[in-house]
Amino acid sequence: MKNRKIIPYNPKLKELAKQLRNNSTKAEVILWLKLKGKQMYGYDFHRQKPIDNFILDFFCNELMLAIEVDGYSHELIKVYNKDLKKDKKLNELGITVLRFSDYQVLKEMDNVLRAIEWFIFEFEKK
Repeated sequence: MKNRKIIPYNPKLKELAKQLRNNSTKAEVILWLKLKGKQMYGYDFHRQKPIDNFILDFFCNELMLAIEVDGYSHELIKVYNKDLKKDKKLNELGITVLRFSDYQVLKEMDNVLRAIEWFIFEFEKK
């Protein structure tokens, strides 16, 4: 196992992250069922993980991979612009962000899983 990179987080977000875990969207729950318990090629994912000043829907430290499931509000320009800033900051921390819409997770799960698998295969080639 590679050395784990220490990633900053805001401890004030810990309680909010817990609330979000307890109030997950349907799409988040369905994707979590595919990621939890190291089902994705043995990689350990966490949900509603505080990183820096953000809470990520799913995060794998070993892959330095964030997975975000975006509901309809992410189509709003204000939220979209926040997402761009979030992704930029996460990229600066060495984290890759994969974004999927609720629709993709609910209706095109095979494609979502293929995209995550592709990322893992590319990561393992390095």
